[in-house]
Amino acid sequence: MANEWLERWREGRIGFHRDRPHPMLVNHWPALGVRPGTKVLVPLCGKSLDMRWLAGQAHPVLGIELAPEAIEQFMAEGEGVTTRYPQAGFQVCRQGSVELWCGDFFHFHIEQAAEIGAFYDRASLIALPPATRQRYAFHLAQLVPPGSRGLLISLEREPGDEGGPPFSVLPDEVRDLFTPNFQVTLLEQGEPEPGRGFRESAWALVRRGPLE
Repeated sequence: MANEWLERWREGRIGFHRDRPHPMLVNHWPALGVRPGTKVLVPLCGKSLDMRWLAGQAHPVLGIELAPEAIEQFMAEGEGVTTRYPQAGFQVCRQGSVELWCGDFFHFHIEQAAEIGAFYDRASLIALPPATRQRYAFHLAQLVPPGSRGLLISLEREPGDEGGPPFSVLPDEVRDLFTPNFQVTLLEQGEPEPGRGFRESAWALVRRGPLE
């Protein structure tokens, strides 16, 4: 799976990339109540412009991405000085209030996540095959402290369409994956996008405390 992702970036097959911030992020993030200054974790971030939008809302952003090409393109398309340094087995690039860690999300541990207080997933869960999604949901829960708020955007393909990535993740699976560690609320179930054969849904997640 990792090799396929790297090949997509090397070959420029990135039809999943949007040239503007995701409308569900713009519409729903303010209602989550994440305080300005809270660092936002963005797993499997690609070169998403959603990170620049979050930075524009006064959030430091920490993105994690496996493909070096995605990180280099993000930095090249931005403004300001880029600094680079190694950190805990990752290569980190920082530009303004966005820092991108190049490496495997599952190798990112709580010691590096100490300042994170929120998260955003538009293309992480749906990029993973079914066998890896449980591991992802558990690992995310380990990285964010109780009370952390996040926005998840899931995707449903038309019945019979088993293609991917991005993969179809049905609402019941979202609930099954995250309810053990998060309060899960469906915020919006979008309409099928013309010509794209899928629809997206937005979810609010709040990390439960140990006694909940």
